[in-house]
Amino acid sequence: MSPALRLMLFAGLLAVTRVVSAAPAVQVMVLGTYHFGNPGADLHNVQADDVLLPRRQAELDAVARALARFRPTLVAVESPADELPERALPRYADFVAGRGEVRRNEIDQIGFRLARRLGHSRVIGIDAPGEFPFEALQAQAEAQGRGAELQRSIDEIGARTKAFEARARSATIGALLRSLNEPARIREDHAWYVGALRYGAGPAQPRAALLAAWTARNIAICARLVQSVQPGDRVVVVYGSGHGFLLRQCVQQMPGWQLVEPNRYLP
Repeated sequence: MSPALRLMLFAGLLAVTRVVSAAPAVQVMVLGTYHFGNPGADLHNVQADDVLLPRRQAELDAVARALARFRPTLVAVESPADELPERALPRYADFVAGRGEVRRNEIDQIGFRLARRLGHSRVIGIDAPGEFPFEALQAQAEAQGRGAELQRSIDEIGARTKAFEARARSATIGALLRSLNEPARIREDHAWYVGALRYGAGPAQPRAALLAAWTARNIAICARLVQSVQPGDRVVVVYGSGHGFLLRQCVQQMPGWQLVEPNRYLP
């Protein structure tokens, strides 16, 4: 590449940087949650009491009131919407109107509830499909004689899940969400994905493939978010807490975006 062309490219990058820095910042709060409706999609799934109980409904109202202080202009949730105009979820209109089944999941109970409180006309879905090739990792660990070691790491996740369930019997939903959104807890949750890179040898790297697939899905989720916001938006992203580390990382690395800690607002 000639010096003149390099100079032109550098000048172009500077111009883009100035445009990005001049635009109003996008502020994004990534709110990691446990799955209220327990879809059974994780290695260990939280068994919590019914969020439709009067006590839990009051706690969820308190969460929505607290998050509303952030004054979000958009709420995004863990739901596929690639084929929907503006990614707007039709179920939100039913929720606002009190039509249809009352769902126990965090999409309705936090995302829709918050958006309704703020008078939003839509809630968007940003979920993306992905693979989780866990069986290949198990097979490789067994082939290396390390199956028991891998199982212990999975059992540790199970023990943490049981401890969370025990706390959930007496703690408020706000307190439970605060614990899931502590930065140290988020890093610890993600550490399992990186730590299991020790399983593999030579060209057989199932753990690297699993981590790559998990990262790719979260980047695809973040891409859908990036393509849905406008300069100056204030966004609450309601997602399973396992996604928290990578979604937060994407927000932090996006030019002109700011990450907002949910624990500044949660009750």
